[in-house]
Amino acid sequence: MNPLFATLPTSIFEHMSGLARDHDAVNLGQGFPDFGWPDDVVDFAADALRTGSNQYAPMRGLPVLRQAVADHYTRHQNVRTSADEVIVTSGATEALASSILAMVAPGDEVLLIQPLYDAYVPMVRRAGGIPRFMSLTPPDWRLTEEALSAAFTDRTKLVIFCNPHNPTGRMFGADELELLAEACLRHGVIALSDEVWEHVIFDGRRHIPLSSFPGMRDRTVKIGSAGKIFSMTGWKIGWIVAPETLAVPISKAHQFLTFASAPNLQAAAAYGLGKEDMYFETMRANFQQARDTTIAGLGEAGFVALPAEGTYFLSIDLAASGIAASDRDFCERAVREAGVAAIPMSAFYDEGAEGNVVRLCFAKQPETIRAGIEGLRTAKALWKAGS
Repeated sequence: MNPLFATLPTSIFEHMSGLARDHDAVNLGQGFPDFGWPDDVVDFAADALRTGSNQYAPMRGLPVLRQAVADHYTRHQNVRTSADEVIVTSGATEALASSILAMVAPGDEVLLIQPLYDAYVPMVRRAGGIPRFMSLTPPDWRLTEEALSAAFTDRTKLVIFCNPHNPTGRMFGADELELLAEACLRHGVIALSDEVWEHVIFDGRRHIPLSSFPGMRDRTVKIGSAGKIFSMTGWKIGWIVAPETLAVPISKAHQFLTFASAPNLQAAAAYGLGKEDMYFETMRANFQQARDTTIAGLGEAGFVALPAEGTYFLSIDLAASGIAASDRDFCERAVREAGVAAIPMSAFYDEGAEGNVVRLCFAKQPETIRAGIEGLRTAKALWKAGS
C-alpha cells in the first residue's frame, strides 16, 4: 500500500456532500451547476453515440476536437494554436495529472499558490516533487511582486497557477500575470496554467491566457475543460495545450493513465466549441445573475461577500459578518444544525490556512440559493446566540 494515499483524508467535498445527504441539507458546497448546459450539445452527443464510433479514440484525441480547440483559442483569445499542440484528456484533473507526472521528477521543487484546488498537492507528491507554497491574502487575493520574488528560487522547476482562480473566484489582472510571467522567465520555470474557468467570467472581463505574454508560449502548459465551458462536469472531457517539446512527454504519461476518452463526448465538445459568441455571452450572463442574486441575498442576511469575478464560487468573510467562529466549525454546524453545506476555505491550504472564510457555489437554481441563504441565516443566529 502506498503510504501517501493511505494517509490522505477524505476530500472536503466528499465530506461535506456526505453530511448534506445525511442531514437532507441544501448543498452549496460542491462546485457543479444545476442549470446552464446547452441542449444542442447534449443532442449532438446522443446522436454521435448512435451513429459514430464507439471504439477507442486516438490517444491524443479525435482530430475534430483537437482542431476545434485550436480554432477556439485562436478565435476567442487571439492565441494562434495548432491542433498538434492539443491533447484531449479525461477531464482537466487527468490533464493536470499527466502534465505533473511528465514534468516533475523526484526532488523537483514545485511552487503552489494557496488557497488551491485540492488535487494539486497530492499529485506533485506522487510524482516525487517537493511542494513549496506562497499564499494569497484576503480580501483581494492579489499576486504581488514581493510575494513572487520571495516564492521563486533557483530550485523552482514548475509553478502551478489557476486563473480564473478556484477557490477564491478572483480573476487575475494583466499586471499580475505579467509579474508571474517575468518570474517564470527570470528563473527558467515552466508554468502549468489551469485555465478551466476561462469562459465563466463576469462584468465584461476577458480572459488573458498566460501563454500570451512575451516568452511564455514555449514554457506554458494550458489546461482547458469542456465540462466547465458547457456546464456538464460529469462529461470529464478536458485538454492540454502545450508546445511540442512539452506535449510529447505529456502525451506519453497520458497514454498510460486513460489513453482515450468517450468519442461521442469528444465529438460533441468539438461541435460546442464552434458555437456562436452569443452562447458564451448568454452563459456568462446567466451565471452572473445567479452570482448577483446570491450576493444580494447574503447581504440581506447580514453576510459580507468577497469579490467574485469568475468561476461558480464566491466567499463570505465570517469575521466581517460578525461571526466569531473558525470556518471549519461554522461549516460543520451549518450543515448539521441549519441544513446548508458550504466549504471552509482553510481546506484549500496545505499550510498556514486562513481560518475565517467560507466558499459557496452559486451556480444553482433561485429556489436552491434562497434555501441555502436561509440556512446560513439560521447558522449565523445559532452562533450569535451561543447555543
